[in-house]
Amino acid sequence: MRPMGRVFATVAFIEALTWAGLLIGMYFKYHAADPTPVGVRVFGPLHGIAFMAYVVVTLLAAVRLRWPWWAAGLALLAAVPPLVTLPLEWWFKRRGLLGRQTA
Repeated sequence: MRPMGRVFATVAFIEALTWAGLLIGMYFKYHAADPTPVGVRVFGPLHGIAFMAYVVVTLLAAVRLRWPWWAAGLALLAAVPPLVTLPLEWWFKRRGLLGRQTA
């Protein structure tokens, strides 16, 4: 995997991780027997930062790794529903869109 591909994979993982934290935080805020907003207060801003970083890294990766337009669009759309960046990153890796390792 090329360095930009590694950066994309890492940021995609972080974006999904913060999504999961935010979802868990929302559960405890709205559905728990003893509601607490601390999870949303912590993971809300973290996910906002991770989302913005993912968008920037996706655009950079699309240019540097010369993705086709559909791959860049799909990568950007993957950030909207929860946890979709992980399977997208795995699929991109299998298709070689994150770059092949040079010997």
